Amino acid sequence: MSDKNFDYTTAFSRNIGWLTCQEQDLLKTKRIAIAGLGGVGGSHLLALTRLGVGAFHIADLDVFELANFNRQAGASLHHINRPKVDVLAEMALDINPGLDIRRFPQGVNEANLAAFLIGVDVYVDGLDFFAFNARKAVFGACHELGIPAVTAAPLGMGTALLSFMPGGMSFEEYFQWTGCSEAEQALRFLVGLAPSGLHGAYLVDPSSIDLAGKKGPSTVMGCELCAGVTATEVLKILLQRGRVYSAPYSQQFDAYTNRFKRVWLPGGNRNPLQKIKLHLMRNR
Repeated sequence: MSDKNFDYTTAFSRNIGWLTCQEQDLLKTKRIAIAGLGGVGGSHLLALTRLGVGAFHIADLDVFELANFNRQAGASLHHINRPKVDVLAEMALDINPGLDIRRFPQGVNEANLAAFLIGVDVYVDGLDFFAFNARKAVFGACHELGIPAVTAAPLGMGTALLSFMPGGMSFEEYFQWTGCSEAEQALRFLVGLAPSGLHGAYLVDPSSIDLAGKKGPSTVMGCELCAGVTATEVLKILLQRGRVYSAPYSQQFDAYTNRFKRVWLPGGNRNPLQKIKLHLMRNR
């Protein structure tokens, strides 16, 4: 089928029923920024494209390699050594050729952050777990600009979801990263994302987690679950339909243990119980 034969209404007609026609038309006008197109970011882009969102800003400076094959949308022999930002843009445009996609092939940095967020309705975090400086900068800018920001972490065979809404608790207020080493930031990010730790019980090789070495295990199940819950959260934000449990709430679903947990954590990582968890994790 050529681009001229593409019809938005027909392509996304199966969304109708869960969405009204008016809501679908509204999604077509919305713009989402996604930084990082690896483990979760690529899946976020494709899920939101299939939802019918009409415009994206996408940022990534990496290329696909063999180590990405277990989990990353777009990772294949055909795409190896190709820029992720180009591969994912092509995949999204193959779903909806009418998309407005603006690419940021240098990733997100101080020089382009303002352009990356201009006109954006929601920011979706797809950055690598260890991209601390970039993540802090983007979430900080979203808080200042009043842009809702959503992050979902693939933990084990499940996902942990955190949302930061305008006027609410900021990323820094929740995670308390200021003045911390990278290893401490990694620890606070991990424990803050999933205070209930539903995924920890079935980790068969703890040595695979090396926060100091910026290395950890991952699964495709976790990444795809991230995309599903994030697309749903973004839909609720864009349509203003359904309650959004923003920080200091965190939510975790683990498919392996068949458990769901929503945690209210006043003070974020400053919470006394959270400080105990962090202390125990440091000793481990």
